[in-house]
Amino acid sequence: MAAYTIENEKLSVTIDAHGAELSSIYDKENDRELIWQADPAFWNRHAPVLFPNVGKYYGGHFTYNGKAYPMGQHGFARDTEFEQIAAGEDFVTYRLCADEESKKKYPFDFKLFINYYLDNKEVKVEWKVENTGNETMYFTIGAHPAFRFAKKDEVKSDYILKFPGKDQLEYILVDKETEDGMGTAIPEEKRTLKLENNTYVLNEEIFDNDALILDGTQIEEAWVCHKDGTPYVGMKCEGFPSFGIWSVKDASFVCLEPWMGRCDDRGFNKEISQKNNINKVEPGKEFLKAYTIIVA
Repeated sequence: MAAYTIENEKLSVTIDAHGAELSSIYDKENDRELIWQADPAFWNRHAPVLFPNVGKYYGGHFTYNGKAYPMGQHGFARDTEFEQIAAGEDFVTYRLCADEESKKKYPFDFKLFINYYLDNKEVKVEWKVENTGNETMYFTIGAHPAFRFAKKDEVKSDYILKFPGKDQLEYILVDKETEDGMGTAIPEEKRTLKLENNTYVLNEEIFDNDALILDGTQIEEAWVCHKDGTPYVGMKCEGFPSFGIWSVKDASFVCLEPWMGRCDDRGFNKEISQKNNINKVEPGKEFLKAYTIIVA
């Protein structure tokens, strides 16, 4: 697994070619690692890129032109080797192209570019999807970075989430019961996350039913802060229709996940082109989106 490190006086950031996955953000000033180091006892990933789908399809497949295409959770990009096509001291670019194998499960010609830029104490992550085929392509894409806690003995209640300008948030959960719907969203069961001074104290119980899904472009900035309110690491993600918050029981990390589209709603059985918040790119055109991680 080849890896590449971009660096400046403040940060050292490492990206693996496997999945073009961010595997380390090392804060030199505070002598600490901010990215979860993939302990398999809890979760064996760091910050996978979710493409060509975020989450699960209802029934484990999507339908395109009347044909069903089986696809696992979060797609195949996270488990695929990318090609490094450009790099410098403070940036690196990876590319993934459709091939005969990918087209058996995802019938579109595409090029996916993932760019990482380092600026002071910010890491900008940019996705570009080019449609190199002759038909409109459909996809969702998302980020899944896991931010580890600063000290080994810290637990979730040592941290708060801060959402500037927000008094409360509306979220939904995923289906944990039915076979076909497992992992898909239940949009009709909306819940409220009440905030105090724009913050919510983390706890284990909030993740009892897996991830929290926040639709409606509610989150454009989010922070993980120490319990006393001191900022730790943040994210700016303007214009993302959905956002996920997730962790594992007793694990010392929390994921902040900006998504351009998300898992199917439970019971969705129409063509992929009719899916809510699906991204579509016409032949010869491209899709561009970015978010930024900010180290406090």
